[in-house]
Amino acid sequence: MKAEIYVVSHKDTRMPQDKMYYPLQVGSAKENFPGFLRDNTGDNIAEKNPNYCELTAQYWAAKNRNADIKGLVHYRRLFSNGKRNFFSSVDKKFADVMTSDTLAKLMESYDLILPTKRNYYIETSWSQYAHVHHEKDLVVTREVIAEKYPDYLPAFDKWVNRRAVHKFNMLIAKADIFDQYTEWLIDVLEEVERRIDISDYTPYEQRVYGFLSEILIDVWVEKQGIKYKEIPVMFMGNQHWVKKISKFLLRKVRGRA
Repeated sequence: MKAEIYVVSHKDTRMPQDKMYYPLQVGSAKENFPGFLRDNTGDNIAEKNPNYCELTAQYWAAKNRNADIKGLVHYRRLFSNGKRNFFSSVDKKFADVMTSDTLAKLMESYDLILPTKRNYYIETSWSQYAHVHHEKDLVVTREVIAEKYPDYLPAFDKWVNRRAVHKFNMLIAKADIFDQYTEWLIDVLEEVERRIDISDYTPYEQRVYGFLSEILIDVWVEKQGIKYKEIPVMFMGNQHWVKKISKFLLRKVRGRA
């Protein structure tokens, strides 16, 4: 089966070398990076990238590419061959990026690959979102699901009250699953977009639809009963843990920061 894993990036940077990886440029830069596909061709929503983040690449891949397996990863976050490689160097991480052989074996038993769940431990997915973003975004999203996809509402209520969820908008799936999920996701988010005013949001907060999709993927997967496998995600750059932890604690005390 032909697999295409799209590596989303807004800059010309190092990419995995396995033939299944396709660098995919997003953003408004006029320069076309050598060897990169672009999400502003064909049927696309590239102009929404500041608000939809990597979902503009996901939409483009669903609408414009033909493959048996499609996947979405990021230049800074890649699936490993199975190891966490938490403290490994960047070079060692690139040496352990998921290969086409590993993927082929996984797809013999599973229909979907997702990142290992992130565990919030002391808060739910809903409360975590409310501390970092605008809670009204979730309220409106729930309203949209209740109106347009009421069968999905129990799964939504279940997952927003969980402490461990799949993050990063990363997935690898059989093409029909990838395309069907994307169609449902964009339909929900575009209705949410029609109902909320983000004009007073900060540039970070205006990435709202990308953040909401991190919650919605679990909702769709559960409702569809998709058989999936969790694989560790490697962060390819340096992680500023002191800064991250400080921001986390500040949000707990003061709300969004």
